[in-house]
Amino acid sequence: MHDDRLLVEARLERAVRQFISPAQYSVRVPLALSVWHVPGEPVPVDQALQAAYEPFTTGTEWGKPWSTSWFRLTGRVPEEWAGRRVEAVIDPGFTGDGPGFQAEGLLYDAAGVPLKGVHPRNRHLTLGAPASGGEPVHLLLEAAANPAVLHGFEPTRLGDVRTAGDAPIYRFRAADLAVLDEAVWQLGLDIEVLSELMHELPMDRARRHEVLRALEDMLDTLDLHDVSGTAQAARAALAEVLSRPASASAHRVFATGHAHIDSAWLWPLRETVRKASRTFANVTALAADYPELVFSCSQAQQYAWVKEHQPHIWERIRKAVREGNWAPVGSMWVESDANMPGGEALARQLVHGKRFFVEELGTETEEVWLPDSFGYTAAFPQLAKLAGIRWFLTQKLSWNQSNRMPHHTFWWEGIDGTRVFTHFPPVDTYNSQLHGRELAHAERNFADKGRATRSLVPFGWGDGGGGPTREMLEKARRLRSLEGSPRVTVEKPSAFFAAAEEEYGPQAPVWSGELYLELHRATYTTQAKTKQGNRRSEHALREAELWCATAAVRDPSYAYPYDALDRLWKTVLLHQFHDILPGSSIAWVHREARETYARVLAEVEEITAGAVTALGSGGPTVFNASPYARTEVVGDGLVTVPGLGSAPVPETADESVRARRDGGTHVLENSRLRVTVDARGLLTSVRDLRADREVLSAPGNLLQLHPDHPNAWDAWDIDRHYRRRHTDLTDVESVELVSDGPLLAAVRVTRTFGTSRITQEIRLAAGGRRVDVVTDVDWQESEKVLKAAFPIDVHAERSTAEIQFGHVHRPTHANTSWDAARFEICAHRWIRVAEEGYGVAVLNDSTYGHDVTRSPHADGLGTTVRLTLLRAPHSPDPETDLGHHRLTYALLPGGDIVHAVAEGLALNLPLRVAEGPVVAPLVQIDHPAVTVESVKLAEDRSGDVVVRLYESRGGRARATLNAGFPVSRAEVTDLLERPLHESDLTFELRPFQILTLRLRPE
Repeated sequence: MHDDRLLVEARLERAVRQFISPAQYSVRVPLALSVWHVPGEPVPVDQALQAAYEPFTTGTEWGKPWSTSWFRLTGRVPEEWAGRRVEAVIDPGFTGDGPGFQAEGLLYDAAGVPLKGVHPRNRHLTLGAPASGGEPVHLLLEAAANPAVLHGFEPTRLGDVRTAGDAPIYRFRAADLAVLDEAVWQLGLDIEVLSELMHELPMDRARRHEVLRALEDMLDTLDLHDVSGTAQAARAALAEVLSRPASASAHRVFATGHAHIDSAWLWPLRETVRKASRTFANVTALAADYPELVFSCSQAQQYAWVKEHQPHIWERIRKAVREGNWAPVGSMWVESDANMPGGEALARQLVHGKRFFVEELGTETEEVWLPDSFGYTAAFPQLAKLAGIRWFLTQKLSWNQSNRMPHHTFWWEGIDGTRVFTHFPPVDTYNSQLHGRELAHAERNFADKGRATRSLVPFGWGDGGGGPTREMLEKARRLRSLEGSPRVTVEKPSAFFAAAEEEYGPQAPVWSGELYLELHRATYTTQAKTKQGNRRSEHALREAELWCATAAVRDPSYAYPYDALDRLWKTVLLHQFHDILPGSSIAWVHREARETYARVLAEVEEITAGAVTALGSGGPTVFNASPYARTEVVGDGLVTVPGLGSAPVPETADESVRARRDGGTHVLENSRLRVTVDARGLLTSVRDLRADREVLSAPGNLLQLHPDHPNAWDAWDIDRHYRRRHTDLTDVESVELVSDGPLLAAVRVTRTFGTSRITQEIRLAAGGRRVDVVTDVDWQESEKVLKAAFPIDVHAERSTAEIQFGHVHRPTHANTSWDAARFEICAHRWIRVAEEGYGVAVLNDSTYGHDVTRSPHADGLGTTVRLTLLRAPHSPDPETDLGHHRLTYALLPGGDIVHAVAEGLALNLPLRVAEGPVVAPLVQIDHPAVTVESVKLAEDRSGDVVVRLYESRGGRARATLNAGFPVSRAEVTDLLERPLHESDLTFELRPFQILTLRLRPE
């Protein structure tokens, strides 16, 4: 019996490969070709229509890397093809690489109207169904010669147009008119569905053998030398076995069309504009033949690109949305990284995404859709709820290295207690082909059996592969109710979520805290300049909005720069995409990102300077964009500046700092701290004079260099084994005192290692609470990771790391596999370790990656905090992070969480000195734990002032907002500034609660 089964399967495989598949296109004639090779960047179709074309023949090489060629395809449908389904079938040189990672094309008609994309699994364009015969064919193919970059994580120069070379990388194989034999094509799909089902059924199931025998009977009916003539009879042999309904208890799959398109990754941003256009053209064309199609599409940015560059496709999208074939999802500007964007930036992802879908498509999206981001902040549930979102979807946690998530459908609880209904599709892919193996895996893998009965399956080719195909939809029709298979229904995600929440919601389990991905931990560090650009742009925009709002309220003639701020925010949000900000894109992407951030910062600085000037004239004034009052050295004095306000530049100071040399060491001391730097340039002592205790348990600011060879995913991963070897960088070139007070004391330490050089200034300011380490690195390492270690003399069971709108606690031990997996963690501006009564924070101005461990000594006393400063992977960018870097981090002894919040903001929002008046704060809060996140004018251009704030300590707070202007009306709003209810200016906040207030000036 076993041998018989294998013989039937072998017979079937050969019949499909050698006879049935080739017979789907029963007859072909070639199209005539001519070509225009674009000399530079891609051009619009209007320009291509006017270009001069030269003859071209199939079999010819074309396309240097990243180039574009336009092909004219001409011919005539043979008269004898009348009444048949005629298609253009095109192969510009597709390789064995996955769809979306090679040549792609978009077909236009003779007038330049886009028709449909051409991809490896979607090569056809229907010309007549049926054709009349004799029709002329005039098509234009925009073909992109995108190279396949990621081959085994080997270094490659293909990742930048400047280094990719000029050799052609494709050979044009075919461009034909062909007749699709629909009976043969449908027979192939019948066989595919049944064969896939059969292979997933247990060997002892009668159904498996029934399917096998039906396929055998079909083969006996089919004449392999007359497939076309016997296809209908062969289909009839399968009709009964295909008609058997699924059992009542079969798992229910809600399938939704999908095409996850990375907004940049192994291609530059400009190519994503075209990838989106090709896929969206495919989908809108497919809907004409399959009215049941629902295509779920996220990322408002990609819609905006298509609206700008392809108005014909945009109108087809709008029509598909109205008719129910298209479901805008996701609610965000892009599918961003979900760890590193700042709090306000993450809010703006939702604000700009939701607003686009409402204003442009009339759709109020209700879900966050992040299938591919590398872990998810515990701030998300509250932000989602405040944006009017009910549901959350991810897929990426199926990639965990160590621990399997215990549920697929659950309530996700954030740091403030807010919950959002969450689904994690058990199919373990967001690019399903509706293959029998995938559906069977979804059913077997589903962790919530017995309580829940359904799951979601996104299907379609992503990343420029063209999205869902007609073959997938045909399979879905056959799988709607088929014995032995889950029931498949093509639906909107909202239909799935509503049904799942009704069925399982009250009993669904709760997952509390972050959704940590046990993989891709190096994305907190890779491409440091991209991360630094993001951090600085976020804070620069925060400052610009504050002073612009202040100027607008003080002077009604001041023109608040709504359009410029909107554009700049969207640029920053785009670069938070989950392969840009994490550092996992090709060299081209990060080169452009660095250039873009420089332009953003220059323009934001111009806006901010203009707003400060608009505040009026005056002498030298210090402006503080942080919500916390601060005392710092400015010029020749020490100035105290109110939060969100300004103060005159001081001329004197009543605090000082001293520096002295003590043998081979330098000692820096102010009224709070005494810092000792030894001859190796290490911090051998940081004494908290107010608390009368030593902060360090061993030398601090110890730079450590590890080999960094992850098993795969070079730019993405830092694997646990990196810790087993390291070099302490204790050799010095020089240690010198470069400032000895009275306002600033600093020791400069210079080291060389390998071919790299690092210079650090260890600084202590008069009256300062923290020790700053200003670091310049000429980084020339290969496959290394650089860490800065601070052994802290506190016994901490957990670390506390700032995230968006609050903080999270993580164990410092590795008691469980879940704890051990968090060997690299993300923090924003600070991370803190504490014991009862005392804590120490480590601050940074652009670093996200950290690790926190117990002391390695036998007594287990002390806790070591390390910042991950730089890496040097070779793939996909072979020169990742090489070059000059300037960054600052700091040690903050004592104080509480609020001090860490305030000092973290101070480090990231430097005081601004400008000619201008002393300005009272536009708003002030009377509770130290309530932190103002942003101050701006309302997006509706009403002149209302919008203030977003949150409780930052993790406790209850009753606070009053004092406005620096008369307020006629105050409202609490959602994130989109839509009113929820009126409010006075005194309010109570629960731990980490976010509140958005809208204030109307009188």
